[in-house]
Amino acid sequence: MAFELEEYLRAAFRDKLLLPKMPEREDDYLTPATRLLEKRRELAEVEQALLAQKEDNDSKRSRALHKVSEQREQVVQKVVEAMRLRQEIARLLVERNRLQRRLEAHAIFRSYLQGVLEKTEQFQEIQALIDRFKTLTATNVALVQQDLGSREAMAEKQAQLQQYLEQSNNEIMQLNNQLAVLQAQQEQARAKVHQWESKWTEIQNTAAKKTLQLGQIKMAALNLFQLVTKQMKLQVDVPLEDTETQLDMVQLCMLDLADILADLRKGEPAPAIQPSPAAAS
Repeated sequence: MAFELEEYLRAAFRDKLLLPKMPEREDDYLTPATRLLEKRRELAEVEQALLAQKEDNDSKRSRALHKVSEQREQVVQKVVEAMRLRQEIARLLVERNRLQRRLEAHAIFRSYLQGVLEKTEQFQEIQALIDRFKTLTATNVALVQQDLGSREAMAEKQAQLQQYLEQSNNEIMQLNNQLAVLQAQQEQARAKVHQWESKWTEIQNTAAKKTLQLGQIKMAALNLFQLVTKQMKLQVDVPLEDTETQLDMVQLCMLDLADILADLRKGEPAPAIQPSPAAAS
């Protein structure tokens, strides 16, 4: 750019210096002062021309530098965007591989549920089996809450009975000192004790029924737990009497299987719903 400007200025200067000769005037013999003024005028014109040319080249150079700066900034932005896109592509590839590995690892659960369906005639679809499990879980929770309420009520009655027995014993001790006078009151107290004993017997009978129901529930939960652990070939050290832990393990397995089945079914067409034998009858 500087070389071209220098050449341009030299050419303009040469053009000004090689001015055509002035035509001869009648007065060919000019005075030295007149000739000096004429040369100064010509020199001023050359300087003005050079200044104008310099300003024009400076403006072009400024515009060119500004354009180069804009282009450089655009290139930097494109490089940054390209780097960001490469990082995003790499992240998506890692995520895709992770999901693919998870899908392959959980394929065994779908096969397990399908095998369970083939061995039973009660359910036609895996979702029906999962819904049945959820129903049993909800029923178990309700029964546990009911049993807890019965236990609390029984404990309250026992506390009341204990309190009454203590009061009765105190009264009996006092009545022993006044046996002759307070015989009637003693008989009345014994009648009340008999009444409370009858209530206590009734409470025990009710508790026995609830205990029987609870035992049946625990047996059903144990059977379901053993079926799940056997089918999934799990080695879990859970005591036979720990029903809550058994149900928790069954629930976790079923929920995992349900999530995996839901993920697998997202890309599959919805199967036609076949009526169950109970609905057909």
